[in-house]
Amino acid sequence: MTNCPLCFSSGEKVLLKNDLFRIIQVNDVDYPGYFRVIANDHVKEMSELSSEAQMRIISALSKIEEIVLENMRPIKVNWAQLGNMVPHLHWHLIARFEDDATFPDSIWSPKRRQTATDVLVARKELADVCADLIKGTSGEF
Repeated sequence: MTNCPLCFSSGEKVLLKNDLFRIIQVNDVDYPGYFRVIANDHVKEMSELSSEAQMRIISALSKIEEIVLENMRPIKVNWAQLGNMVPHLHWHLIARFEDDATFPDSIWSPKRRQTATDVLVARKELADVCADLIKGTSGEF
């Protein structure tokens, strides 16, 4: 689909790409541990994929969560699959901390606070470690 922003990887930091999906590190200063898994095919729902493809995506999501939990130590990792604004199957995985900009609300909610810059810088460094580890998982999915 030519007008879908997720059908093409323009300007994304792609960590891994295979026949089914790509994993990107999202550049969001308020949420340094933010990753996205995006289906290569322009489909809207998980149910449009084969059972095997669904399991591969869930496996990738679980592995990303495991890497983020182990290395960033967030209080929670949010998984979100909405598609209301962009009807192309994609998942958001976001490391959440009690002092992040919108906690405990979703990251799309109004900001409640500003996280200290030094904390965000340290978390970005940890998120980059996670990104490198995600790159190393290419054969697992």
